[in-house]
Amino acid sequence: MIEQNAQPQPQDGRSDFDFYMGTWQVHHRLLRGRLQGSNEWEEFDGTAVARKILGGLGNIDEFVMNRVSGQTRGVTLRLFDPQARQWSIYWANDQLGTLGTPAAGEFEDGRGEFYDYDPFHGRHIFTRIVWSEITPTSCHWEQAASDDAFKTWETNWIMDFTRAE
Repeated sequence: MIEQNAQPQPQDGRSDFDFYMGTWQVHHRLLRGRLQGSNEWEEFDGTAVARKILGGLGNIDEFVMNRVSGQTRGVTLRLFDPQARQWSIYWANDQLGTLGTPAAGEFEDGRGEFYDYDPFHGRHIFTRIVWSEITPTSCHWEQAASDDAFKTWETNWIMDFTRAE
């Protein structure tokens, strides 16, 4: 049965994260010392559950990360600005309980890039988030930091997602 009042969604970017809606198994690699020249990674697994909000102008996901130090929980809030055709991405976890500054950006040719200017150890650094390798059953996410105004980037967090059955 076709819903007669269904309105087609404009192709302005608001459906960019549709691939991500649902439940995921997540493998994390987290650099132990960000911007410290570290090559030591912590690896752990977790889950993520994502759903749309605000009639598709946003989405939210909840993470559970099973780290050696104990379980950590986080939430991501993504909001789409139809005029700017960009997303703002906010993150919070159970250790801080506040939303951080948003990363802003968009998808182009199946790759999402989002940038932020974050406080870090008493100064500000640039942060880049990239969504890539998107298929119906998997995707890749990574975060990198730059403390030299985009000249170099250090990847500090990698997540590989596999859709849960």
